[in-house]
Amino acid sequence: MYKILVVDDEEMIRKLISKYAEFDGHSVTEAVNGMDAVNKAAKEQFDIIIMDIMMPELDGFSASREIRKTSAVPIIMLSARGEEYDKINAFELGIDDYVVKPFSPKELMLRVDAIMKRVKARDSQADKNSNEVISLANGGLVADLTARIVYVDGERIDMSPKEYELFFYMLKNRNIALSRDKLLSDVWGYDFFGDDRTLDTHIKILRKSLGKYSDFIVTIRGMGYRFEAK
Repeated sequence: MYKILVVDDEEMIRKLISKYAEFDGHSVTEAVNGMDAVNKAAKEQFDIIIMDIMMPELDGFSASREIRKTSAVPIIMLSARGEEYDKINAFELGIDDYVVKPFSPKELMLRVDAIMKRVKARDSQADKNSNEVISLANGGLVADLTARIVYVDGERIDMSPKEYELFFYMLKNRNIALSRDKLLSDVWGYDFFGDDRTLDTHIKILRKSLGKYSDFIVTIRGMGYRFEAK
């Protein structure tokens, strides 16, 4: 059972999500806008948050930004817009999934389960990576897998949780051609809901974060990507 915070200014949508979540045995708390969500997330610990973007007082992007200052709780963003710009903005904030309205409540609950499975697997893997540090480019690019910290030329780079997962996976499989399907299944999970554009968007964000080392990520046309250690 998960503790879920459902955030939407439309009562009908909140009640619909709550109905399906509670049917699956989860505990649900509702928030009517972004400010309400920030306040409730500060007072209570949730396993996952389902957040609408367009809301009064404080929109979903701003609310997520505030919550991310103190918590790494998984967040699923709901939006009536599916433009790449909105998705990139969301993923750069550390959003775990992006669902375009109208959506299937059943599929949304499956996404919740998929994300929570990945969170548990990530935490388990973190224990195995104890004290593992990878240094490349004569120390210009350093990744501390245990602390989830990345340095580019001595400067610490902030990444979203999914960026870290994708980057560390590619680092540990450097110089190996990775198909799109393998990246999606191993980083997002076999029960991933979405399409290849999610991977491409995260690769674009990751390259931006790596700065002058962005060309370490090589596109293999018609196949996927390869991280070339230099």
